[in-house]
Amino acid sequence: MKEETTMPRPRLARLLLSLAATLACGAALADVTVGVSLSTTGPSASLGIPQRNSMPLLPERIGGEAIRYVVLDDASDPTQATKLARRFVTEDKVDIILGSSAVAPSIAIAEVAEESKTVQLAFSPIELRPGRGEWTYRLAQPTGLMAQAVAAAAHKNGVKTIGFIGFADAYGETWLKEFTSAAAANGIRIVDTERYARSDSSVTAQVLRLIAARPDAVLIAGAGTGAALPHTTLRERGWNGPVYHTHGAATKDLIRIGGKAVNGAILPAGPVIVAEQLAAGTPSKAAGLDYVGRYEKQYGTESRTQFGAHAYDAGLVLQRIVPVALKQARPGTPAFRQALKDALEHERDIVVSHGVLNYSAQDHFGFDQRGRVMLTIDNGNWKLLP
Repeated sequence: MKEETTMPRPRLARLLLSLAATLACGAALADVTVGVSLSTTGPSASLGIPQRNSMPLLPERIGGEAIRYVVLDDASDPTQATKLARRFVTEDKVDIILGSSAVAPSIAIAEVAEESKTVQLAFSPIELRPGRGEWTYRLAQPTGLMAQAVAAAAHKNGVKTIGFIGFADAYGETWLKEFTSAAAANGIRIVDTERYARSDSSVTAQVLRLIAARPDAVLIAGAGTGAALPHTTLRERGWNGPVYHTHGAATKDLIRIGGKAVNGAILPAGPVIVAEQLAAGTPSKAAGLDYVGRYEKQYGTESRTQFGAHAYDAGLVLQRIVPVALKQARPGTPAFRQALKDALEHERDIVVSHGVLNYSAQDHFGFDQRGRVMLTIDNGNWKLLP
């Protein structure tokens, strides 16, 4: 203490100014750290790989700050996803978490996001227990929004009864719940409910029960490559009725594996899948065309997926919320994480390739009807339905 009081005042002033400049420089140079957990191996790899491929399209700098991405594979496993999420918050000191690709690992990450008070932008339409999920926001459309579109399309096509077959996991169960409500509102009765595992190689028994129930149509609640198996089995067993799918099946893998058998399938999807077919003036068209053009330049024509676009959309969201949060706090602090959350809930009309987002404290999905389109498969290509 005595040394401080005997230090010449001009020298002390210069030292304090130097220290202040150093701290200010450190704040300006602080990276925004983003933890990214993707399912690039395991049963959900068909979702995670295009998301990993999309990561180079995300911004490297926002608001003058460098963005550092820590990208890891959770192997489609919720236990591994939990470990990665804990690493993100304890070792990497991330400001925000992106992912995962599939429902189960995304739910696991949500628990860690809640505990650590770290915003999670999930790439799947997860449903969480009441009272949980305060820090989790979705970049995938809510299942209810898509289920309503399927039920309305089926009603328009004269469907009165429908058979359901879906994944025996959170994705399938959420679709069954939401579609049951949407079907009832459209005067459609579910006459048979079947389930199958993502790893199953045969669904013959389930399909035979579906056919025996004599429905007007069948809805398959699968995702990625796993959505093709029930459809091809239905055709192999002589079913010629209409088949509907969920937005999880909106991938070229369905067409590649299903071939001619899936021709005429009807399903909802994010508008990015048919960005070129969207009407002029559609809010998400410009972002969709940008993503499709940049992604397919790297990976080939028709390589786009709506799953990869969720990762691209995360970059668009970051570009809106990071500058706002930087006005409130430094990256790497609890105050900055809170500022990111506040910005998410107060920024309006965040245009992404999948639609327009308006999050709030009550709505952590943010999408409205601009976030969906209805498609059919027409001779191996997606065709936008009116």
